[in-house]
Amino acid sequence: MLGTAVEYQPLLHKRSRSGIPTKKLFWAVCAVGIGGAFQYGYNLSVINAPTTHVQKFINETWYSRYHSQLHEDLLTLIWSVIASVFTVGGLVGTFIGGHAAVKLGRKQTLLVNNVVAILAALFMGVARPAGLFELLIVGRFLIGMNAGVGMCVQPLYLGEIAPKKIRGITSVSINVFLTVGILSGQIVGLREVLGGENSWPLLLSSCAIPALIQLVALPCFPESPRYLLIDKKNEYQCQKALKSFYGVHHYQMEMDDIQKESNALNGEKQKKILELFFDRSVKWQLITIIVTNIGQQLCGINAIYFYAEYVFKKSGIPIEKIPYVTLGTGVCECITAMTCGLLIDRAGRRLLIIGGYSLMALFCILLTVTLTFQESYPWVPYFSMSAILAFILSFGLGPGGVTNTLTAELFTQSSRTGAFIIGGSVNWISFFVIGMVFPFIVNGLNQYCFLFFFVMCILIAGFIYTIVPETKNKSFLDIKDDFQKLNYGQSYKSPHQVEDSIDLDETM
Repeated sequence: MLGTAVEYQPLLHKRSRSGIPTKKLFWAVCAVGIGGAFQYGYNLSVINAPTTHVQKFINETWYSRYHSQLHEDLLTLIWSVIASVFTVGGLVGTFIGGHAAVKLGRKQTLLVNNVVAILAALFMGVARPAGLFELLIVGRFLIGMNAGVGMCVQPLYLGEIAPKKIRGITSVSINVFLTVGILSGQIVGLREVLGGENSWPLLLSSCAIPALIQLVALPCFPESPRYLLIDKKNEYQCQKALKSFYGVHHYQMEMDDIQKESNALNGEKQKKILELFFDRSVKWQLITIIVTNIGQQLCGINAIYFYAEYVFKKSGIPIEKIPYVTLGTGVCECITAMTCGLLIDRAGRRLLIIGGYSLMALFCILLTVTLTFQESYPWVPYFSMSAILAFILSFGLGPGGVTNTLTAELFTQSSRTGAFIIGGSVNWISFFVIGMVFPFIVNGLNQYCFLFFFVMCILIAGFIYTIVPETKNKSFLDIKDDFQKLNYGQSYKSPHQVEDSIDLDETM
């Protein structure tokens, strides 16, 4: 083992000399991710396992109070509120997180956010001993709020600490932690682990563990250098943070880039949400993040998970084995999230997200056909199963991994926080709406619902192809400059063109 470590030393030294950040940046990404996207993914999936046990608890509690059986429709309503109030909390958390990130800073907001997660765990953990199912609603709302804050502030922090050469893979780590969180929730929710009748309170309150890990780990890392210099005007702390992330010999290039952005903004204050909607200079950037965040929810990924269990049953898999097979979908998501991270700074954002939506459109057609003839031939369900896994792979490789990266890259410092609030709010509202409307879409259209998702995927891919430029290896100012031609028309001249024109006039 010692020999292996020594062999890697020159490689690490070589990477450091080429300007690649230190290991501290990697661990900062992990420290932020465990209490952010991981927490979101974990609590998104962990609620599915104890459905039957929680409904039994609600019935028993109702009977002990009123000595009458709870009507089935009311039971369904209470359970739906427990499950879906997570999205309401997420929406509230997005607004809180965006404003707190400006007032307290990115790092401090994430640290305080963990207190909310611990409170949520406490409420959900004591619900059964106290005989109060209402505490589950409070706990799910709080953990949703925690996820909303995390999913708003984590991309802000990561987008601001990473150099442009690896900004893509750093931002894609959000999707990696999200998918690992989903998979972890599926594993912990198995009846052999914490998904049993007596252990579900521990399952729901286990969200305290990632919160505690982040509370211990995150203080070891500095605040966002961009926030320190541009928002707080603290050049010394900015330099100190950059040296910590990149090393004392490799921080200057990033420092120059931040100072250039700070000078271009010329003391411009953080823009409020309403100001962004009326600001022509960010018109198409704002439209882009709204379209891509809506697209994440309307592309059909929720329908895929709904039909997965049905297809697995038709394939002859025993009902009691389906939770283990479903883990395969979680593994697929993790694999594609990591693959996207490896490709995004090489292939670029446009290729991955356009290709992802295009492939998803193709598999929507295939699923419509195979689900229509599901009963006709015994081999058709296996084609359906393959199409489901391929759809999930396409989603993780494109929309799932790139959307957050685009939101981080399309705005300069004064607009970025407001943009994340808007993008996050659109995502949470779309999540809530599709959760409410989706059962009616499925009941009305059955497998033909995938034709609707096919149209959505094609439209979003076409929009990105037409509107969104490549952002790979570009500074935030360069990306802004690319969009100004859309925002102001072909008559717009970039600062570089103006400088060249002045130089030419002086020469003549």
